[in-house]
Amino acid sequence: MTERYSSHRMVLYDLERDGLHRHLGGAIPKGTLMVILGEVGSGKSAVLQRLVYGMLLHNHTITLVSTEMTTKEFIDQMESLDYPIKRFILTRSLRYVPVFPLFGRSKPRGDFLNRVMSTEGLYRTEVIAFDTFSALVKHDINEESCLKTISFFKKVVGKNKLIILTIDPNDMPEELLAPFKNVADILLELKREVVEGTIEHIMYVTRFTHAPGPINTTIGFRIEPGAGFIVDITNVA
Repeated sequence: MTERYSSHRMVLYDLERDGLHRHLGGAIPKGTLMVILGEVGSGKSAVLQRLVYGMLLHNHTITLVSTEMTTKEFIDQMESLDYPIKRFILTRSLRYVPVFPLFGRSKPRGDFLNRVMSTEGLYRTEVIAFDTFSALVKHDINEESCLKTISFFKKVVGKNKLIILTIDPNDMPEELLAPFKNVADILLELKREVVEGTIEHIMYVTRFTHAPGPINTTIGFRIEPGAGFIVDITNVA
């Protein structure tokens, strides 16, 4: 490992079987706020799951707060993609925090932002991820709380942490979404397109501040059972 990609300064996530790191900077600098933006079905959770698995293999510690799945559902999902994570949960390298037991599947999460900022235990790991962040806060966020949350997150990443937020743009009005996009050190925008009857997923790297390596601004990908994330260069002309 070169000093450029040292885990003291970078969060490593490379996985040779898909080579995503060769298209996306090689590593992610610590002290980064990363936003993964996309509508339902665009692949936000799958991209996050791939990043999380790669980071765990490089001995990074992660807290993942999820609206998407219970712990069992998450383990089963990761297993289906050949991303086995049971051992990381058992060793506490991965702290998986499902929101369903706290709020239920349909209750408005009106006080979630306050919980996010007051629960110190969430921020003891190197990486803190929220999936889907917009679903957690859409009943609670306004202009004032938006700016307060961003300020809080910037203070956290200032302590050499990496925060990753997945956001569905349909969950938030543009005036509240824009500040998150503007302050993100890394902004990935995911699109799903149907071409000749085939669903194609494309990742647009809108911003990657202080990238340690080369960046492809447009990355085609697909998700396959038993294989997980696959870079698909045929998807991008």
